[in-house]
Amino acid sequence: MLKRILAAAALAALGLIALAPVVAQGIDDPTPLPTVGTPLPLVTPTPVPRPQPARVVEENGLLLALYFTNLPQGQTGLIEVRGSGLAGARARFLNGLVDFFRGGDGGLYALLSVSMEQSPRVYDLAVFGWDAAGQRATVSTQVEVVTGGFIRQDITMAPDRAYLVDAEIERAELARLESIFGNHTAERLWESDGFMIPILGSSLTSPFGAFRTFNGTLQTRHTGWDIRTTLGVPVLVSAAGQVAFAGRLDIRGNMVAVNHGAGVYSTYSHLSQIHVTRGQTVVRGQIIGVTGDTGRSSGPHFHWEIAVNGNFVDSVQFTNMWLP
Repeated sequence: MLKRILAAAALAALGLIALAPVVAQGIDDPTPLPTVGTPLPLVTPTPVPRPQPARVVEENGLLLALYFTNLPQGQTGLIEVRGSGLAGARARFLNGLVDFFRGGDGGLYALLSVSMEQSPRVYDLAVFGWDAAGQRATVSTQVEVVTGGFIRQDITMAPDRAYLVDAEIERAELARLESIFGNHTAERLWESDGFMIPILGSSLTSPFGAFRTFNGTLQTRHTGWDIRTTLGVPVLVSAAGQVAFAGRLDIRGNMVAVNHGAGVYSTYSHLSQIHVTRGQTVVRGQIIGVTGDTGRSSGPHFHWEIAVNGNFVDSVQFTNMWLP
C-alpha cells in the first residue's frame, strides 16, 4: 500500500534509514528491454472471451469463482461470488476490504490486487455475502502470491533535472496520488469493451515493477509501463470513467488520472498538453492530451499506470484480463 511506501520515503529523507525501494517513476530507457516474461504488444489485444474459473469454492450456500491460479506481485485477479438472493458482497484480503461490483451481466465481481512488495506466500481470502434481508454467509479459501520476476535498471538523470532525484519529492508526490486513489467509486464505470493501450501502433519500453537506481543513490520502483513515442502524439484514455486529476506534478509532469470505478484508476504522464478537466466524463479511446517531455524525463516520454485498490499494478496484464 502507498502508506507503507510513504513512511519509508519519509524516514529515508530524514536520514533515519538507508534508502529502501520507494515507488516512483522515471525516464524512458531506449535500450533493448531484457526478457521479462511479458509481451510487448503493438496494439490493444482483441477482447478475450469469458474464461472458465481456475478454481471454484462452495460453502454456506455461496459459490466463489477465482479466475486466476495465483497472483504474481504487482498483478490483479478477478473473483466472482454467486448465491440465491445475493444482494451484495465484500472480500477480506491482505488485511483490507474489497467491495464487489455489478458486472455488465449482473453478476457480483471484485478485483484483488497485490503490491509489488507483497511477500510471496499463501494468504487467506474470505468473502462475506448478504441478501436483501441482511442475512449473511461466508465462503473462505486461500490465494498464493508468487514473485513478479522484476528486472533492475541503473538510470542517470541529466543535470538540469537531477533535483528531481529526491526522496522528499517522491514522498510528496506519492501522498498526492494516494489522496486521488483513495476516493472510491463502488460501481464500475468502464464499458463492456474494457481497457485499451493508450497509444496505438507503438511499442513498450521500460517494464512495470523494475528496481531502479537513479544517479547511484535513489532506489525506486517503476510503477507503470513506458511507451515509446515522439512529441505531440495523441494519448487515448484506456477506458470509460471520470477525470479525477488533470494538472502538473513534479515527477510525472503534466498528468491525467481517470477514475474507472470499482477501485480502478489509470494515469497518463509527461504530457505536453492536457485536453480534459477534473470531473469530466470520458469514453474509451477519447483523446485526453498529447505526449511531451515534462517532469522527470530526458526526452519524449510516456508513462502509463493503473492502480487497483490503491496498489500500482501491471497495466499490460490488467488490459489483457477479461473484465465483466
